[in-house]
Amino acid sequence: MQIPTSIASKPILHFVHANSFPAGTYAVFFQHLREHYDVRALEIHAHNPAYPVTDGWPHLVQELIDTLTQQYQRPVILVGHSLGGILAFMVAHLRPDLISSVVVLDSPLVGGWRALTLNLFKKFGLDKKFSPARFSEKRRNIWKNEAEAYAHFVSKEMFAIWPTQVLKDYVSCGMSAHEEGVTLRFTREIESQIYRTLPHHLGAIARQGVKVPIGFVGGDDSVECRQAGLEATRKLVGKNFVRIPGGHLLPMEVPAETANAVHAMINGFKLKV
Repeated sequence: MQIPTSIASKPILHFVHANSFPAGTYAVFFQHLREHYDVRALEIHAHNPAYPVTDGWPHLVQELIDTLTQQYQRPVILVGHSLGGILAFMVAHLRPDLISSVVVLDSPLVGGWRALTLNLFKKFGLDKKFSPARFSEKRRNIWKNEAEAYAHFVSKEMFAIWPTQVLKDYVSCGMSAHEEGVTLRFTREIESQIYRTLPHHLGAIARQGVKVPIGFVGGDDSVECRQAGLEATRKLVGKNFVRIPGGHLLPMEVPAETANAVHAMINGFKLKV
């Protein structure tokens, strides 16, 4: 298929989604970015058996590396949210030749004493008790139809603040057929395993730095940032650090504002494209 000139002339921005939210969830966010970029993404990570979820996510990192090497002939802008931001950071460390710059969205790097604690929790089997996995493993995952699923999510405080179209996109792309109706496409088992295998060596990697421009855009009301701390992240990105009104799921909560912040960050890198 021939790509229209207007699209082909735009720099490629490859996006990596958060844990449990397929790329289609970000459709409204992507619409705002597409004014400036050719936005692409792998629809769902962590569900290819060739790239299993293991401690520290090495296979998920390889899945992203393979995606980039197979799809592109030149370095691309890499933007990732939460899980996606951490994967993007690790790829920037391992394969800077594949990317021109990185923007991580509310993906704080766990370092220092927090990283040590995380490692100990995993070694002694306490990670499940203190991670979101204790909730995701029991998350409801079957509904009669998409309408019932939408009613379920919109009744939850976390989802109720999303613009209506964003939540509709999540239900539309996040469900698959089930004998009893519809079920979560991003399985709760994989979601829980990702939470339980969070890398504890990110601070050590961050101290080595990366060879491409990297920036952070986070929500000023993000619980995840408060829990993980931002010291390691600030040291890594330096002046390329921005927080905007919103929580951890800011691309869904405030898609236009998040897209604007991402674009401003990339402009600040002054890339040669």
